[in-house]
Amino acid sequence: MTEVADVAADAVFRRTVLPNGLTVLSEFMPGVRSVAFAAWVRAASLHEPRERMGVSHLLEHMVFKGTKRRTAHEIALSLEALGGSLDAYTSREHTVYQARVLDEHLDEAADVIADIVFHPSLRESDLKLERKVILEEIGMVDDTPDDLVFEVHNEALWGEHPYGYSILGTRDTVNTLGVPELRDLHRRAYHPGRLVISAAGSVEHDRLLDVLAQTGWTDPDAGDSSPMSSPPAQTAPPKSIHVTRDGAQTHVVMGTKAVAHGDPERFPLLLVSMLLGGGMSSRLFQRVREDLGLAYAVYTYQSFHADSGMHGVYVATAPDSTGAALDAIRAELRTVVEHGLPADEVAMGRQQLKGQITLSLESVSSRMYRAASVELYDEPFRTLDEILALVDAITVDDVSRVASVYFDPERMTVVSLGPKGAE
Repeated sequence: MTEVADVAADAVFRRTVLPNGLTVLSEFMPGVRSVAFAAWVRAASLHEPRERMGVSHLLEHMVFKGTKRRTAHEIALSLEALGGSLDAYTSREHTVYQARVLDEHLDEAADVIADIVFHPSLRESDLKLERKVILEEIGMVDDTPDDLVFEVHNEALWGEHPYGYSILGTRDTVNTLGVPELRDLHRRAYHPGRLVISAAGSVEHDRLLDVLAQTGWTDPDAGDSSPMSSPPAQTAPPKSIHVTRDGAQTHVVMGTKAVAHGDPERFPLLLVSMLLGGGMSSRLFQRVREDLGLAYAVYTYQSFHADSGMHGVYVATAPDSTGAALDAIRAELRTVVEHGLPADEVAMGRQQLKGQITLSLESVSSRMYRAASVELYDEPFRTLDEILALVDAITVDDVSRVASVYFDPERMTVVSLGPKGAE
């Protein structure tokens, strides 16, 4: 067993690798009564061949349909009956099973998640029903243009790379995926060598290790711990695509490749993105909505992965206003690319970003995610003060450099969805 401890003024972070390869991370938070607990599986849509698109998400659904010890209803009731919550999601890189409970119910949370992770029934009869549920979920995205436009943009930006795949899969792939494919993925990925446990809140690390031992996490063999195969991140050349669709608005996403999660440029990029479109005071909100009245919703977004990332701008506007809205957005981006941001605005951005980070880390779930990122993205654990120091270190030159590299509208792929695109 190996262990690393980092004691801060406001928290205790600890990391242990168990003999079977399971990595366990925790952060104790004084003054709370709850625990956030989750298991990250290092397998998701990034690791899927095109013909199996959606298999990770389908498996995430299927583990809740029953185990050797619990029915689907008993799984659903297990933590809710205690006032807690249990859910899961599939991202580009990981499949995550998470719970939030009172500290006295950590044992139950660990036991339920161990049960569904290691011992799902994966029955054909359940798959027939759950496949219909997934198809309904795909239908919901199809009927939600502000979701669908991001799906289309991902595919346009990343081309044939799995980052451009739909996490849900397509109707064709979901209809062809069967129990053999689910069992194959479960065999290859759902074992301690590819699992990371993270917990935060009212949780002592030694007690967490005892709970894991008592609830079956130490029983399975390590399995293969090598990374799941995936191609290097690469984007398609910038393009502009319009998808004609009935509706009262045209939805537009313009974006491009960004930095990886561990890249030092991540914080300057976050600052520029926030000042451009992170709230009511942002440049895009003030210009596009307040000054010109061209949109209700306009904002920037970003996501960071282990080897790459993406960021961009979303706007929804009346079809006849699409061109004017995009012109205004591009003008703001070009201004920042060509001239950077003034020192006083950068200083305000540092304060705003520090406030957002500080407020977010008062949540046990956010602390749990931060602890997990130490392992998932091979980053050092940083105390809140250390993170804030990184933000304070962002200079006007850093902002200008990041803006010129990543915010040039000419480098962005633009996807519009609605009755009318930009002229």
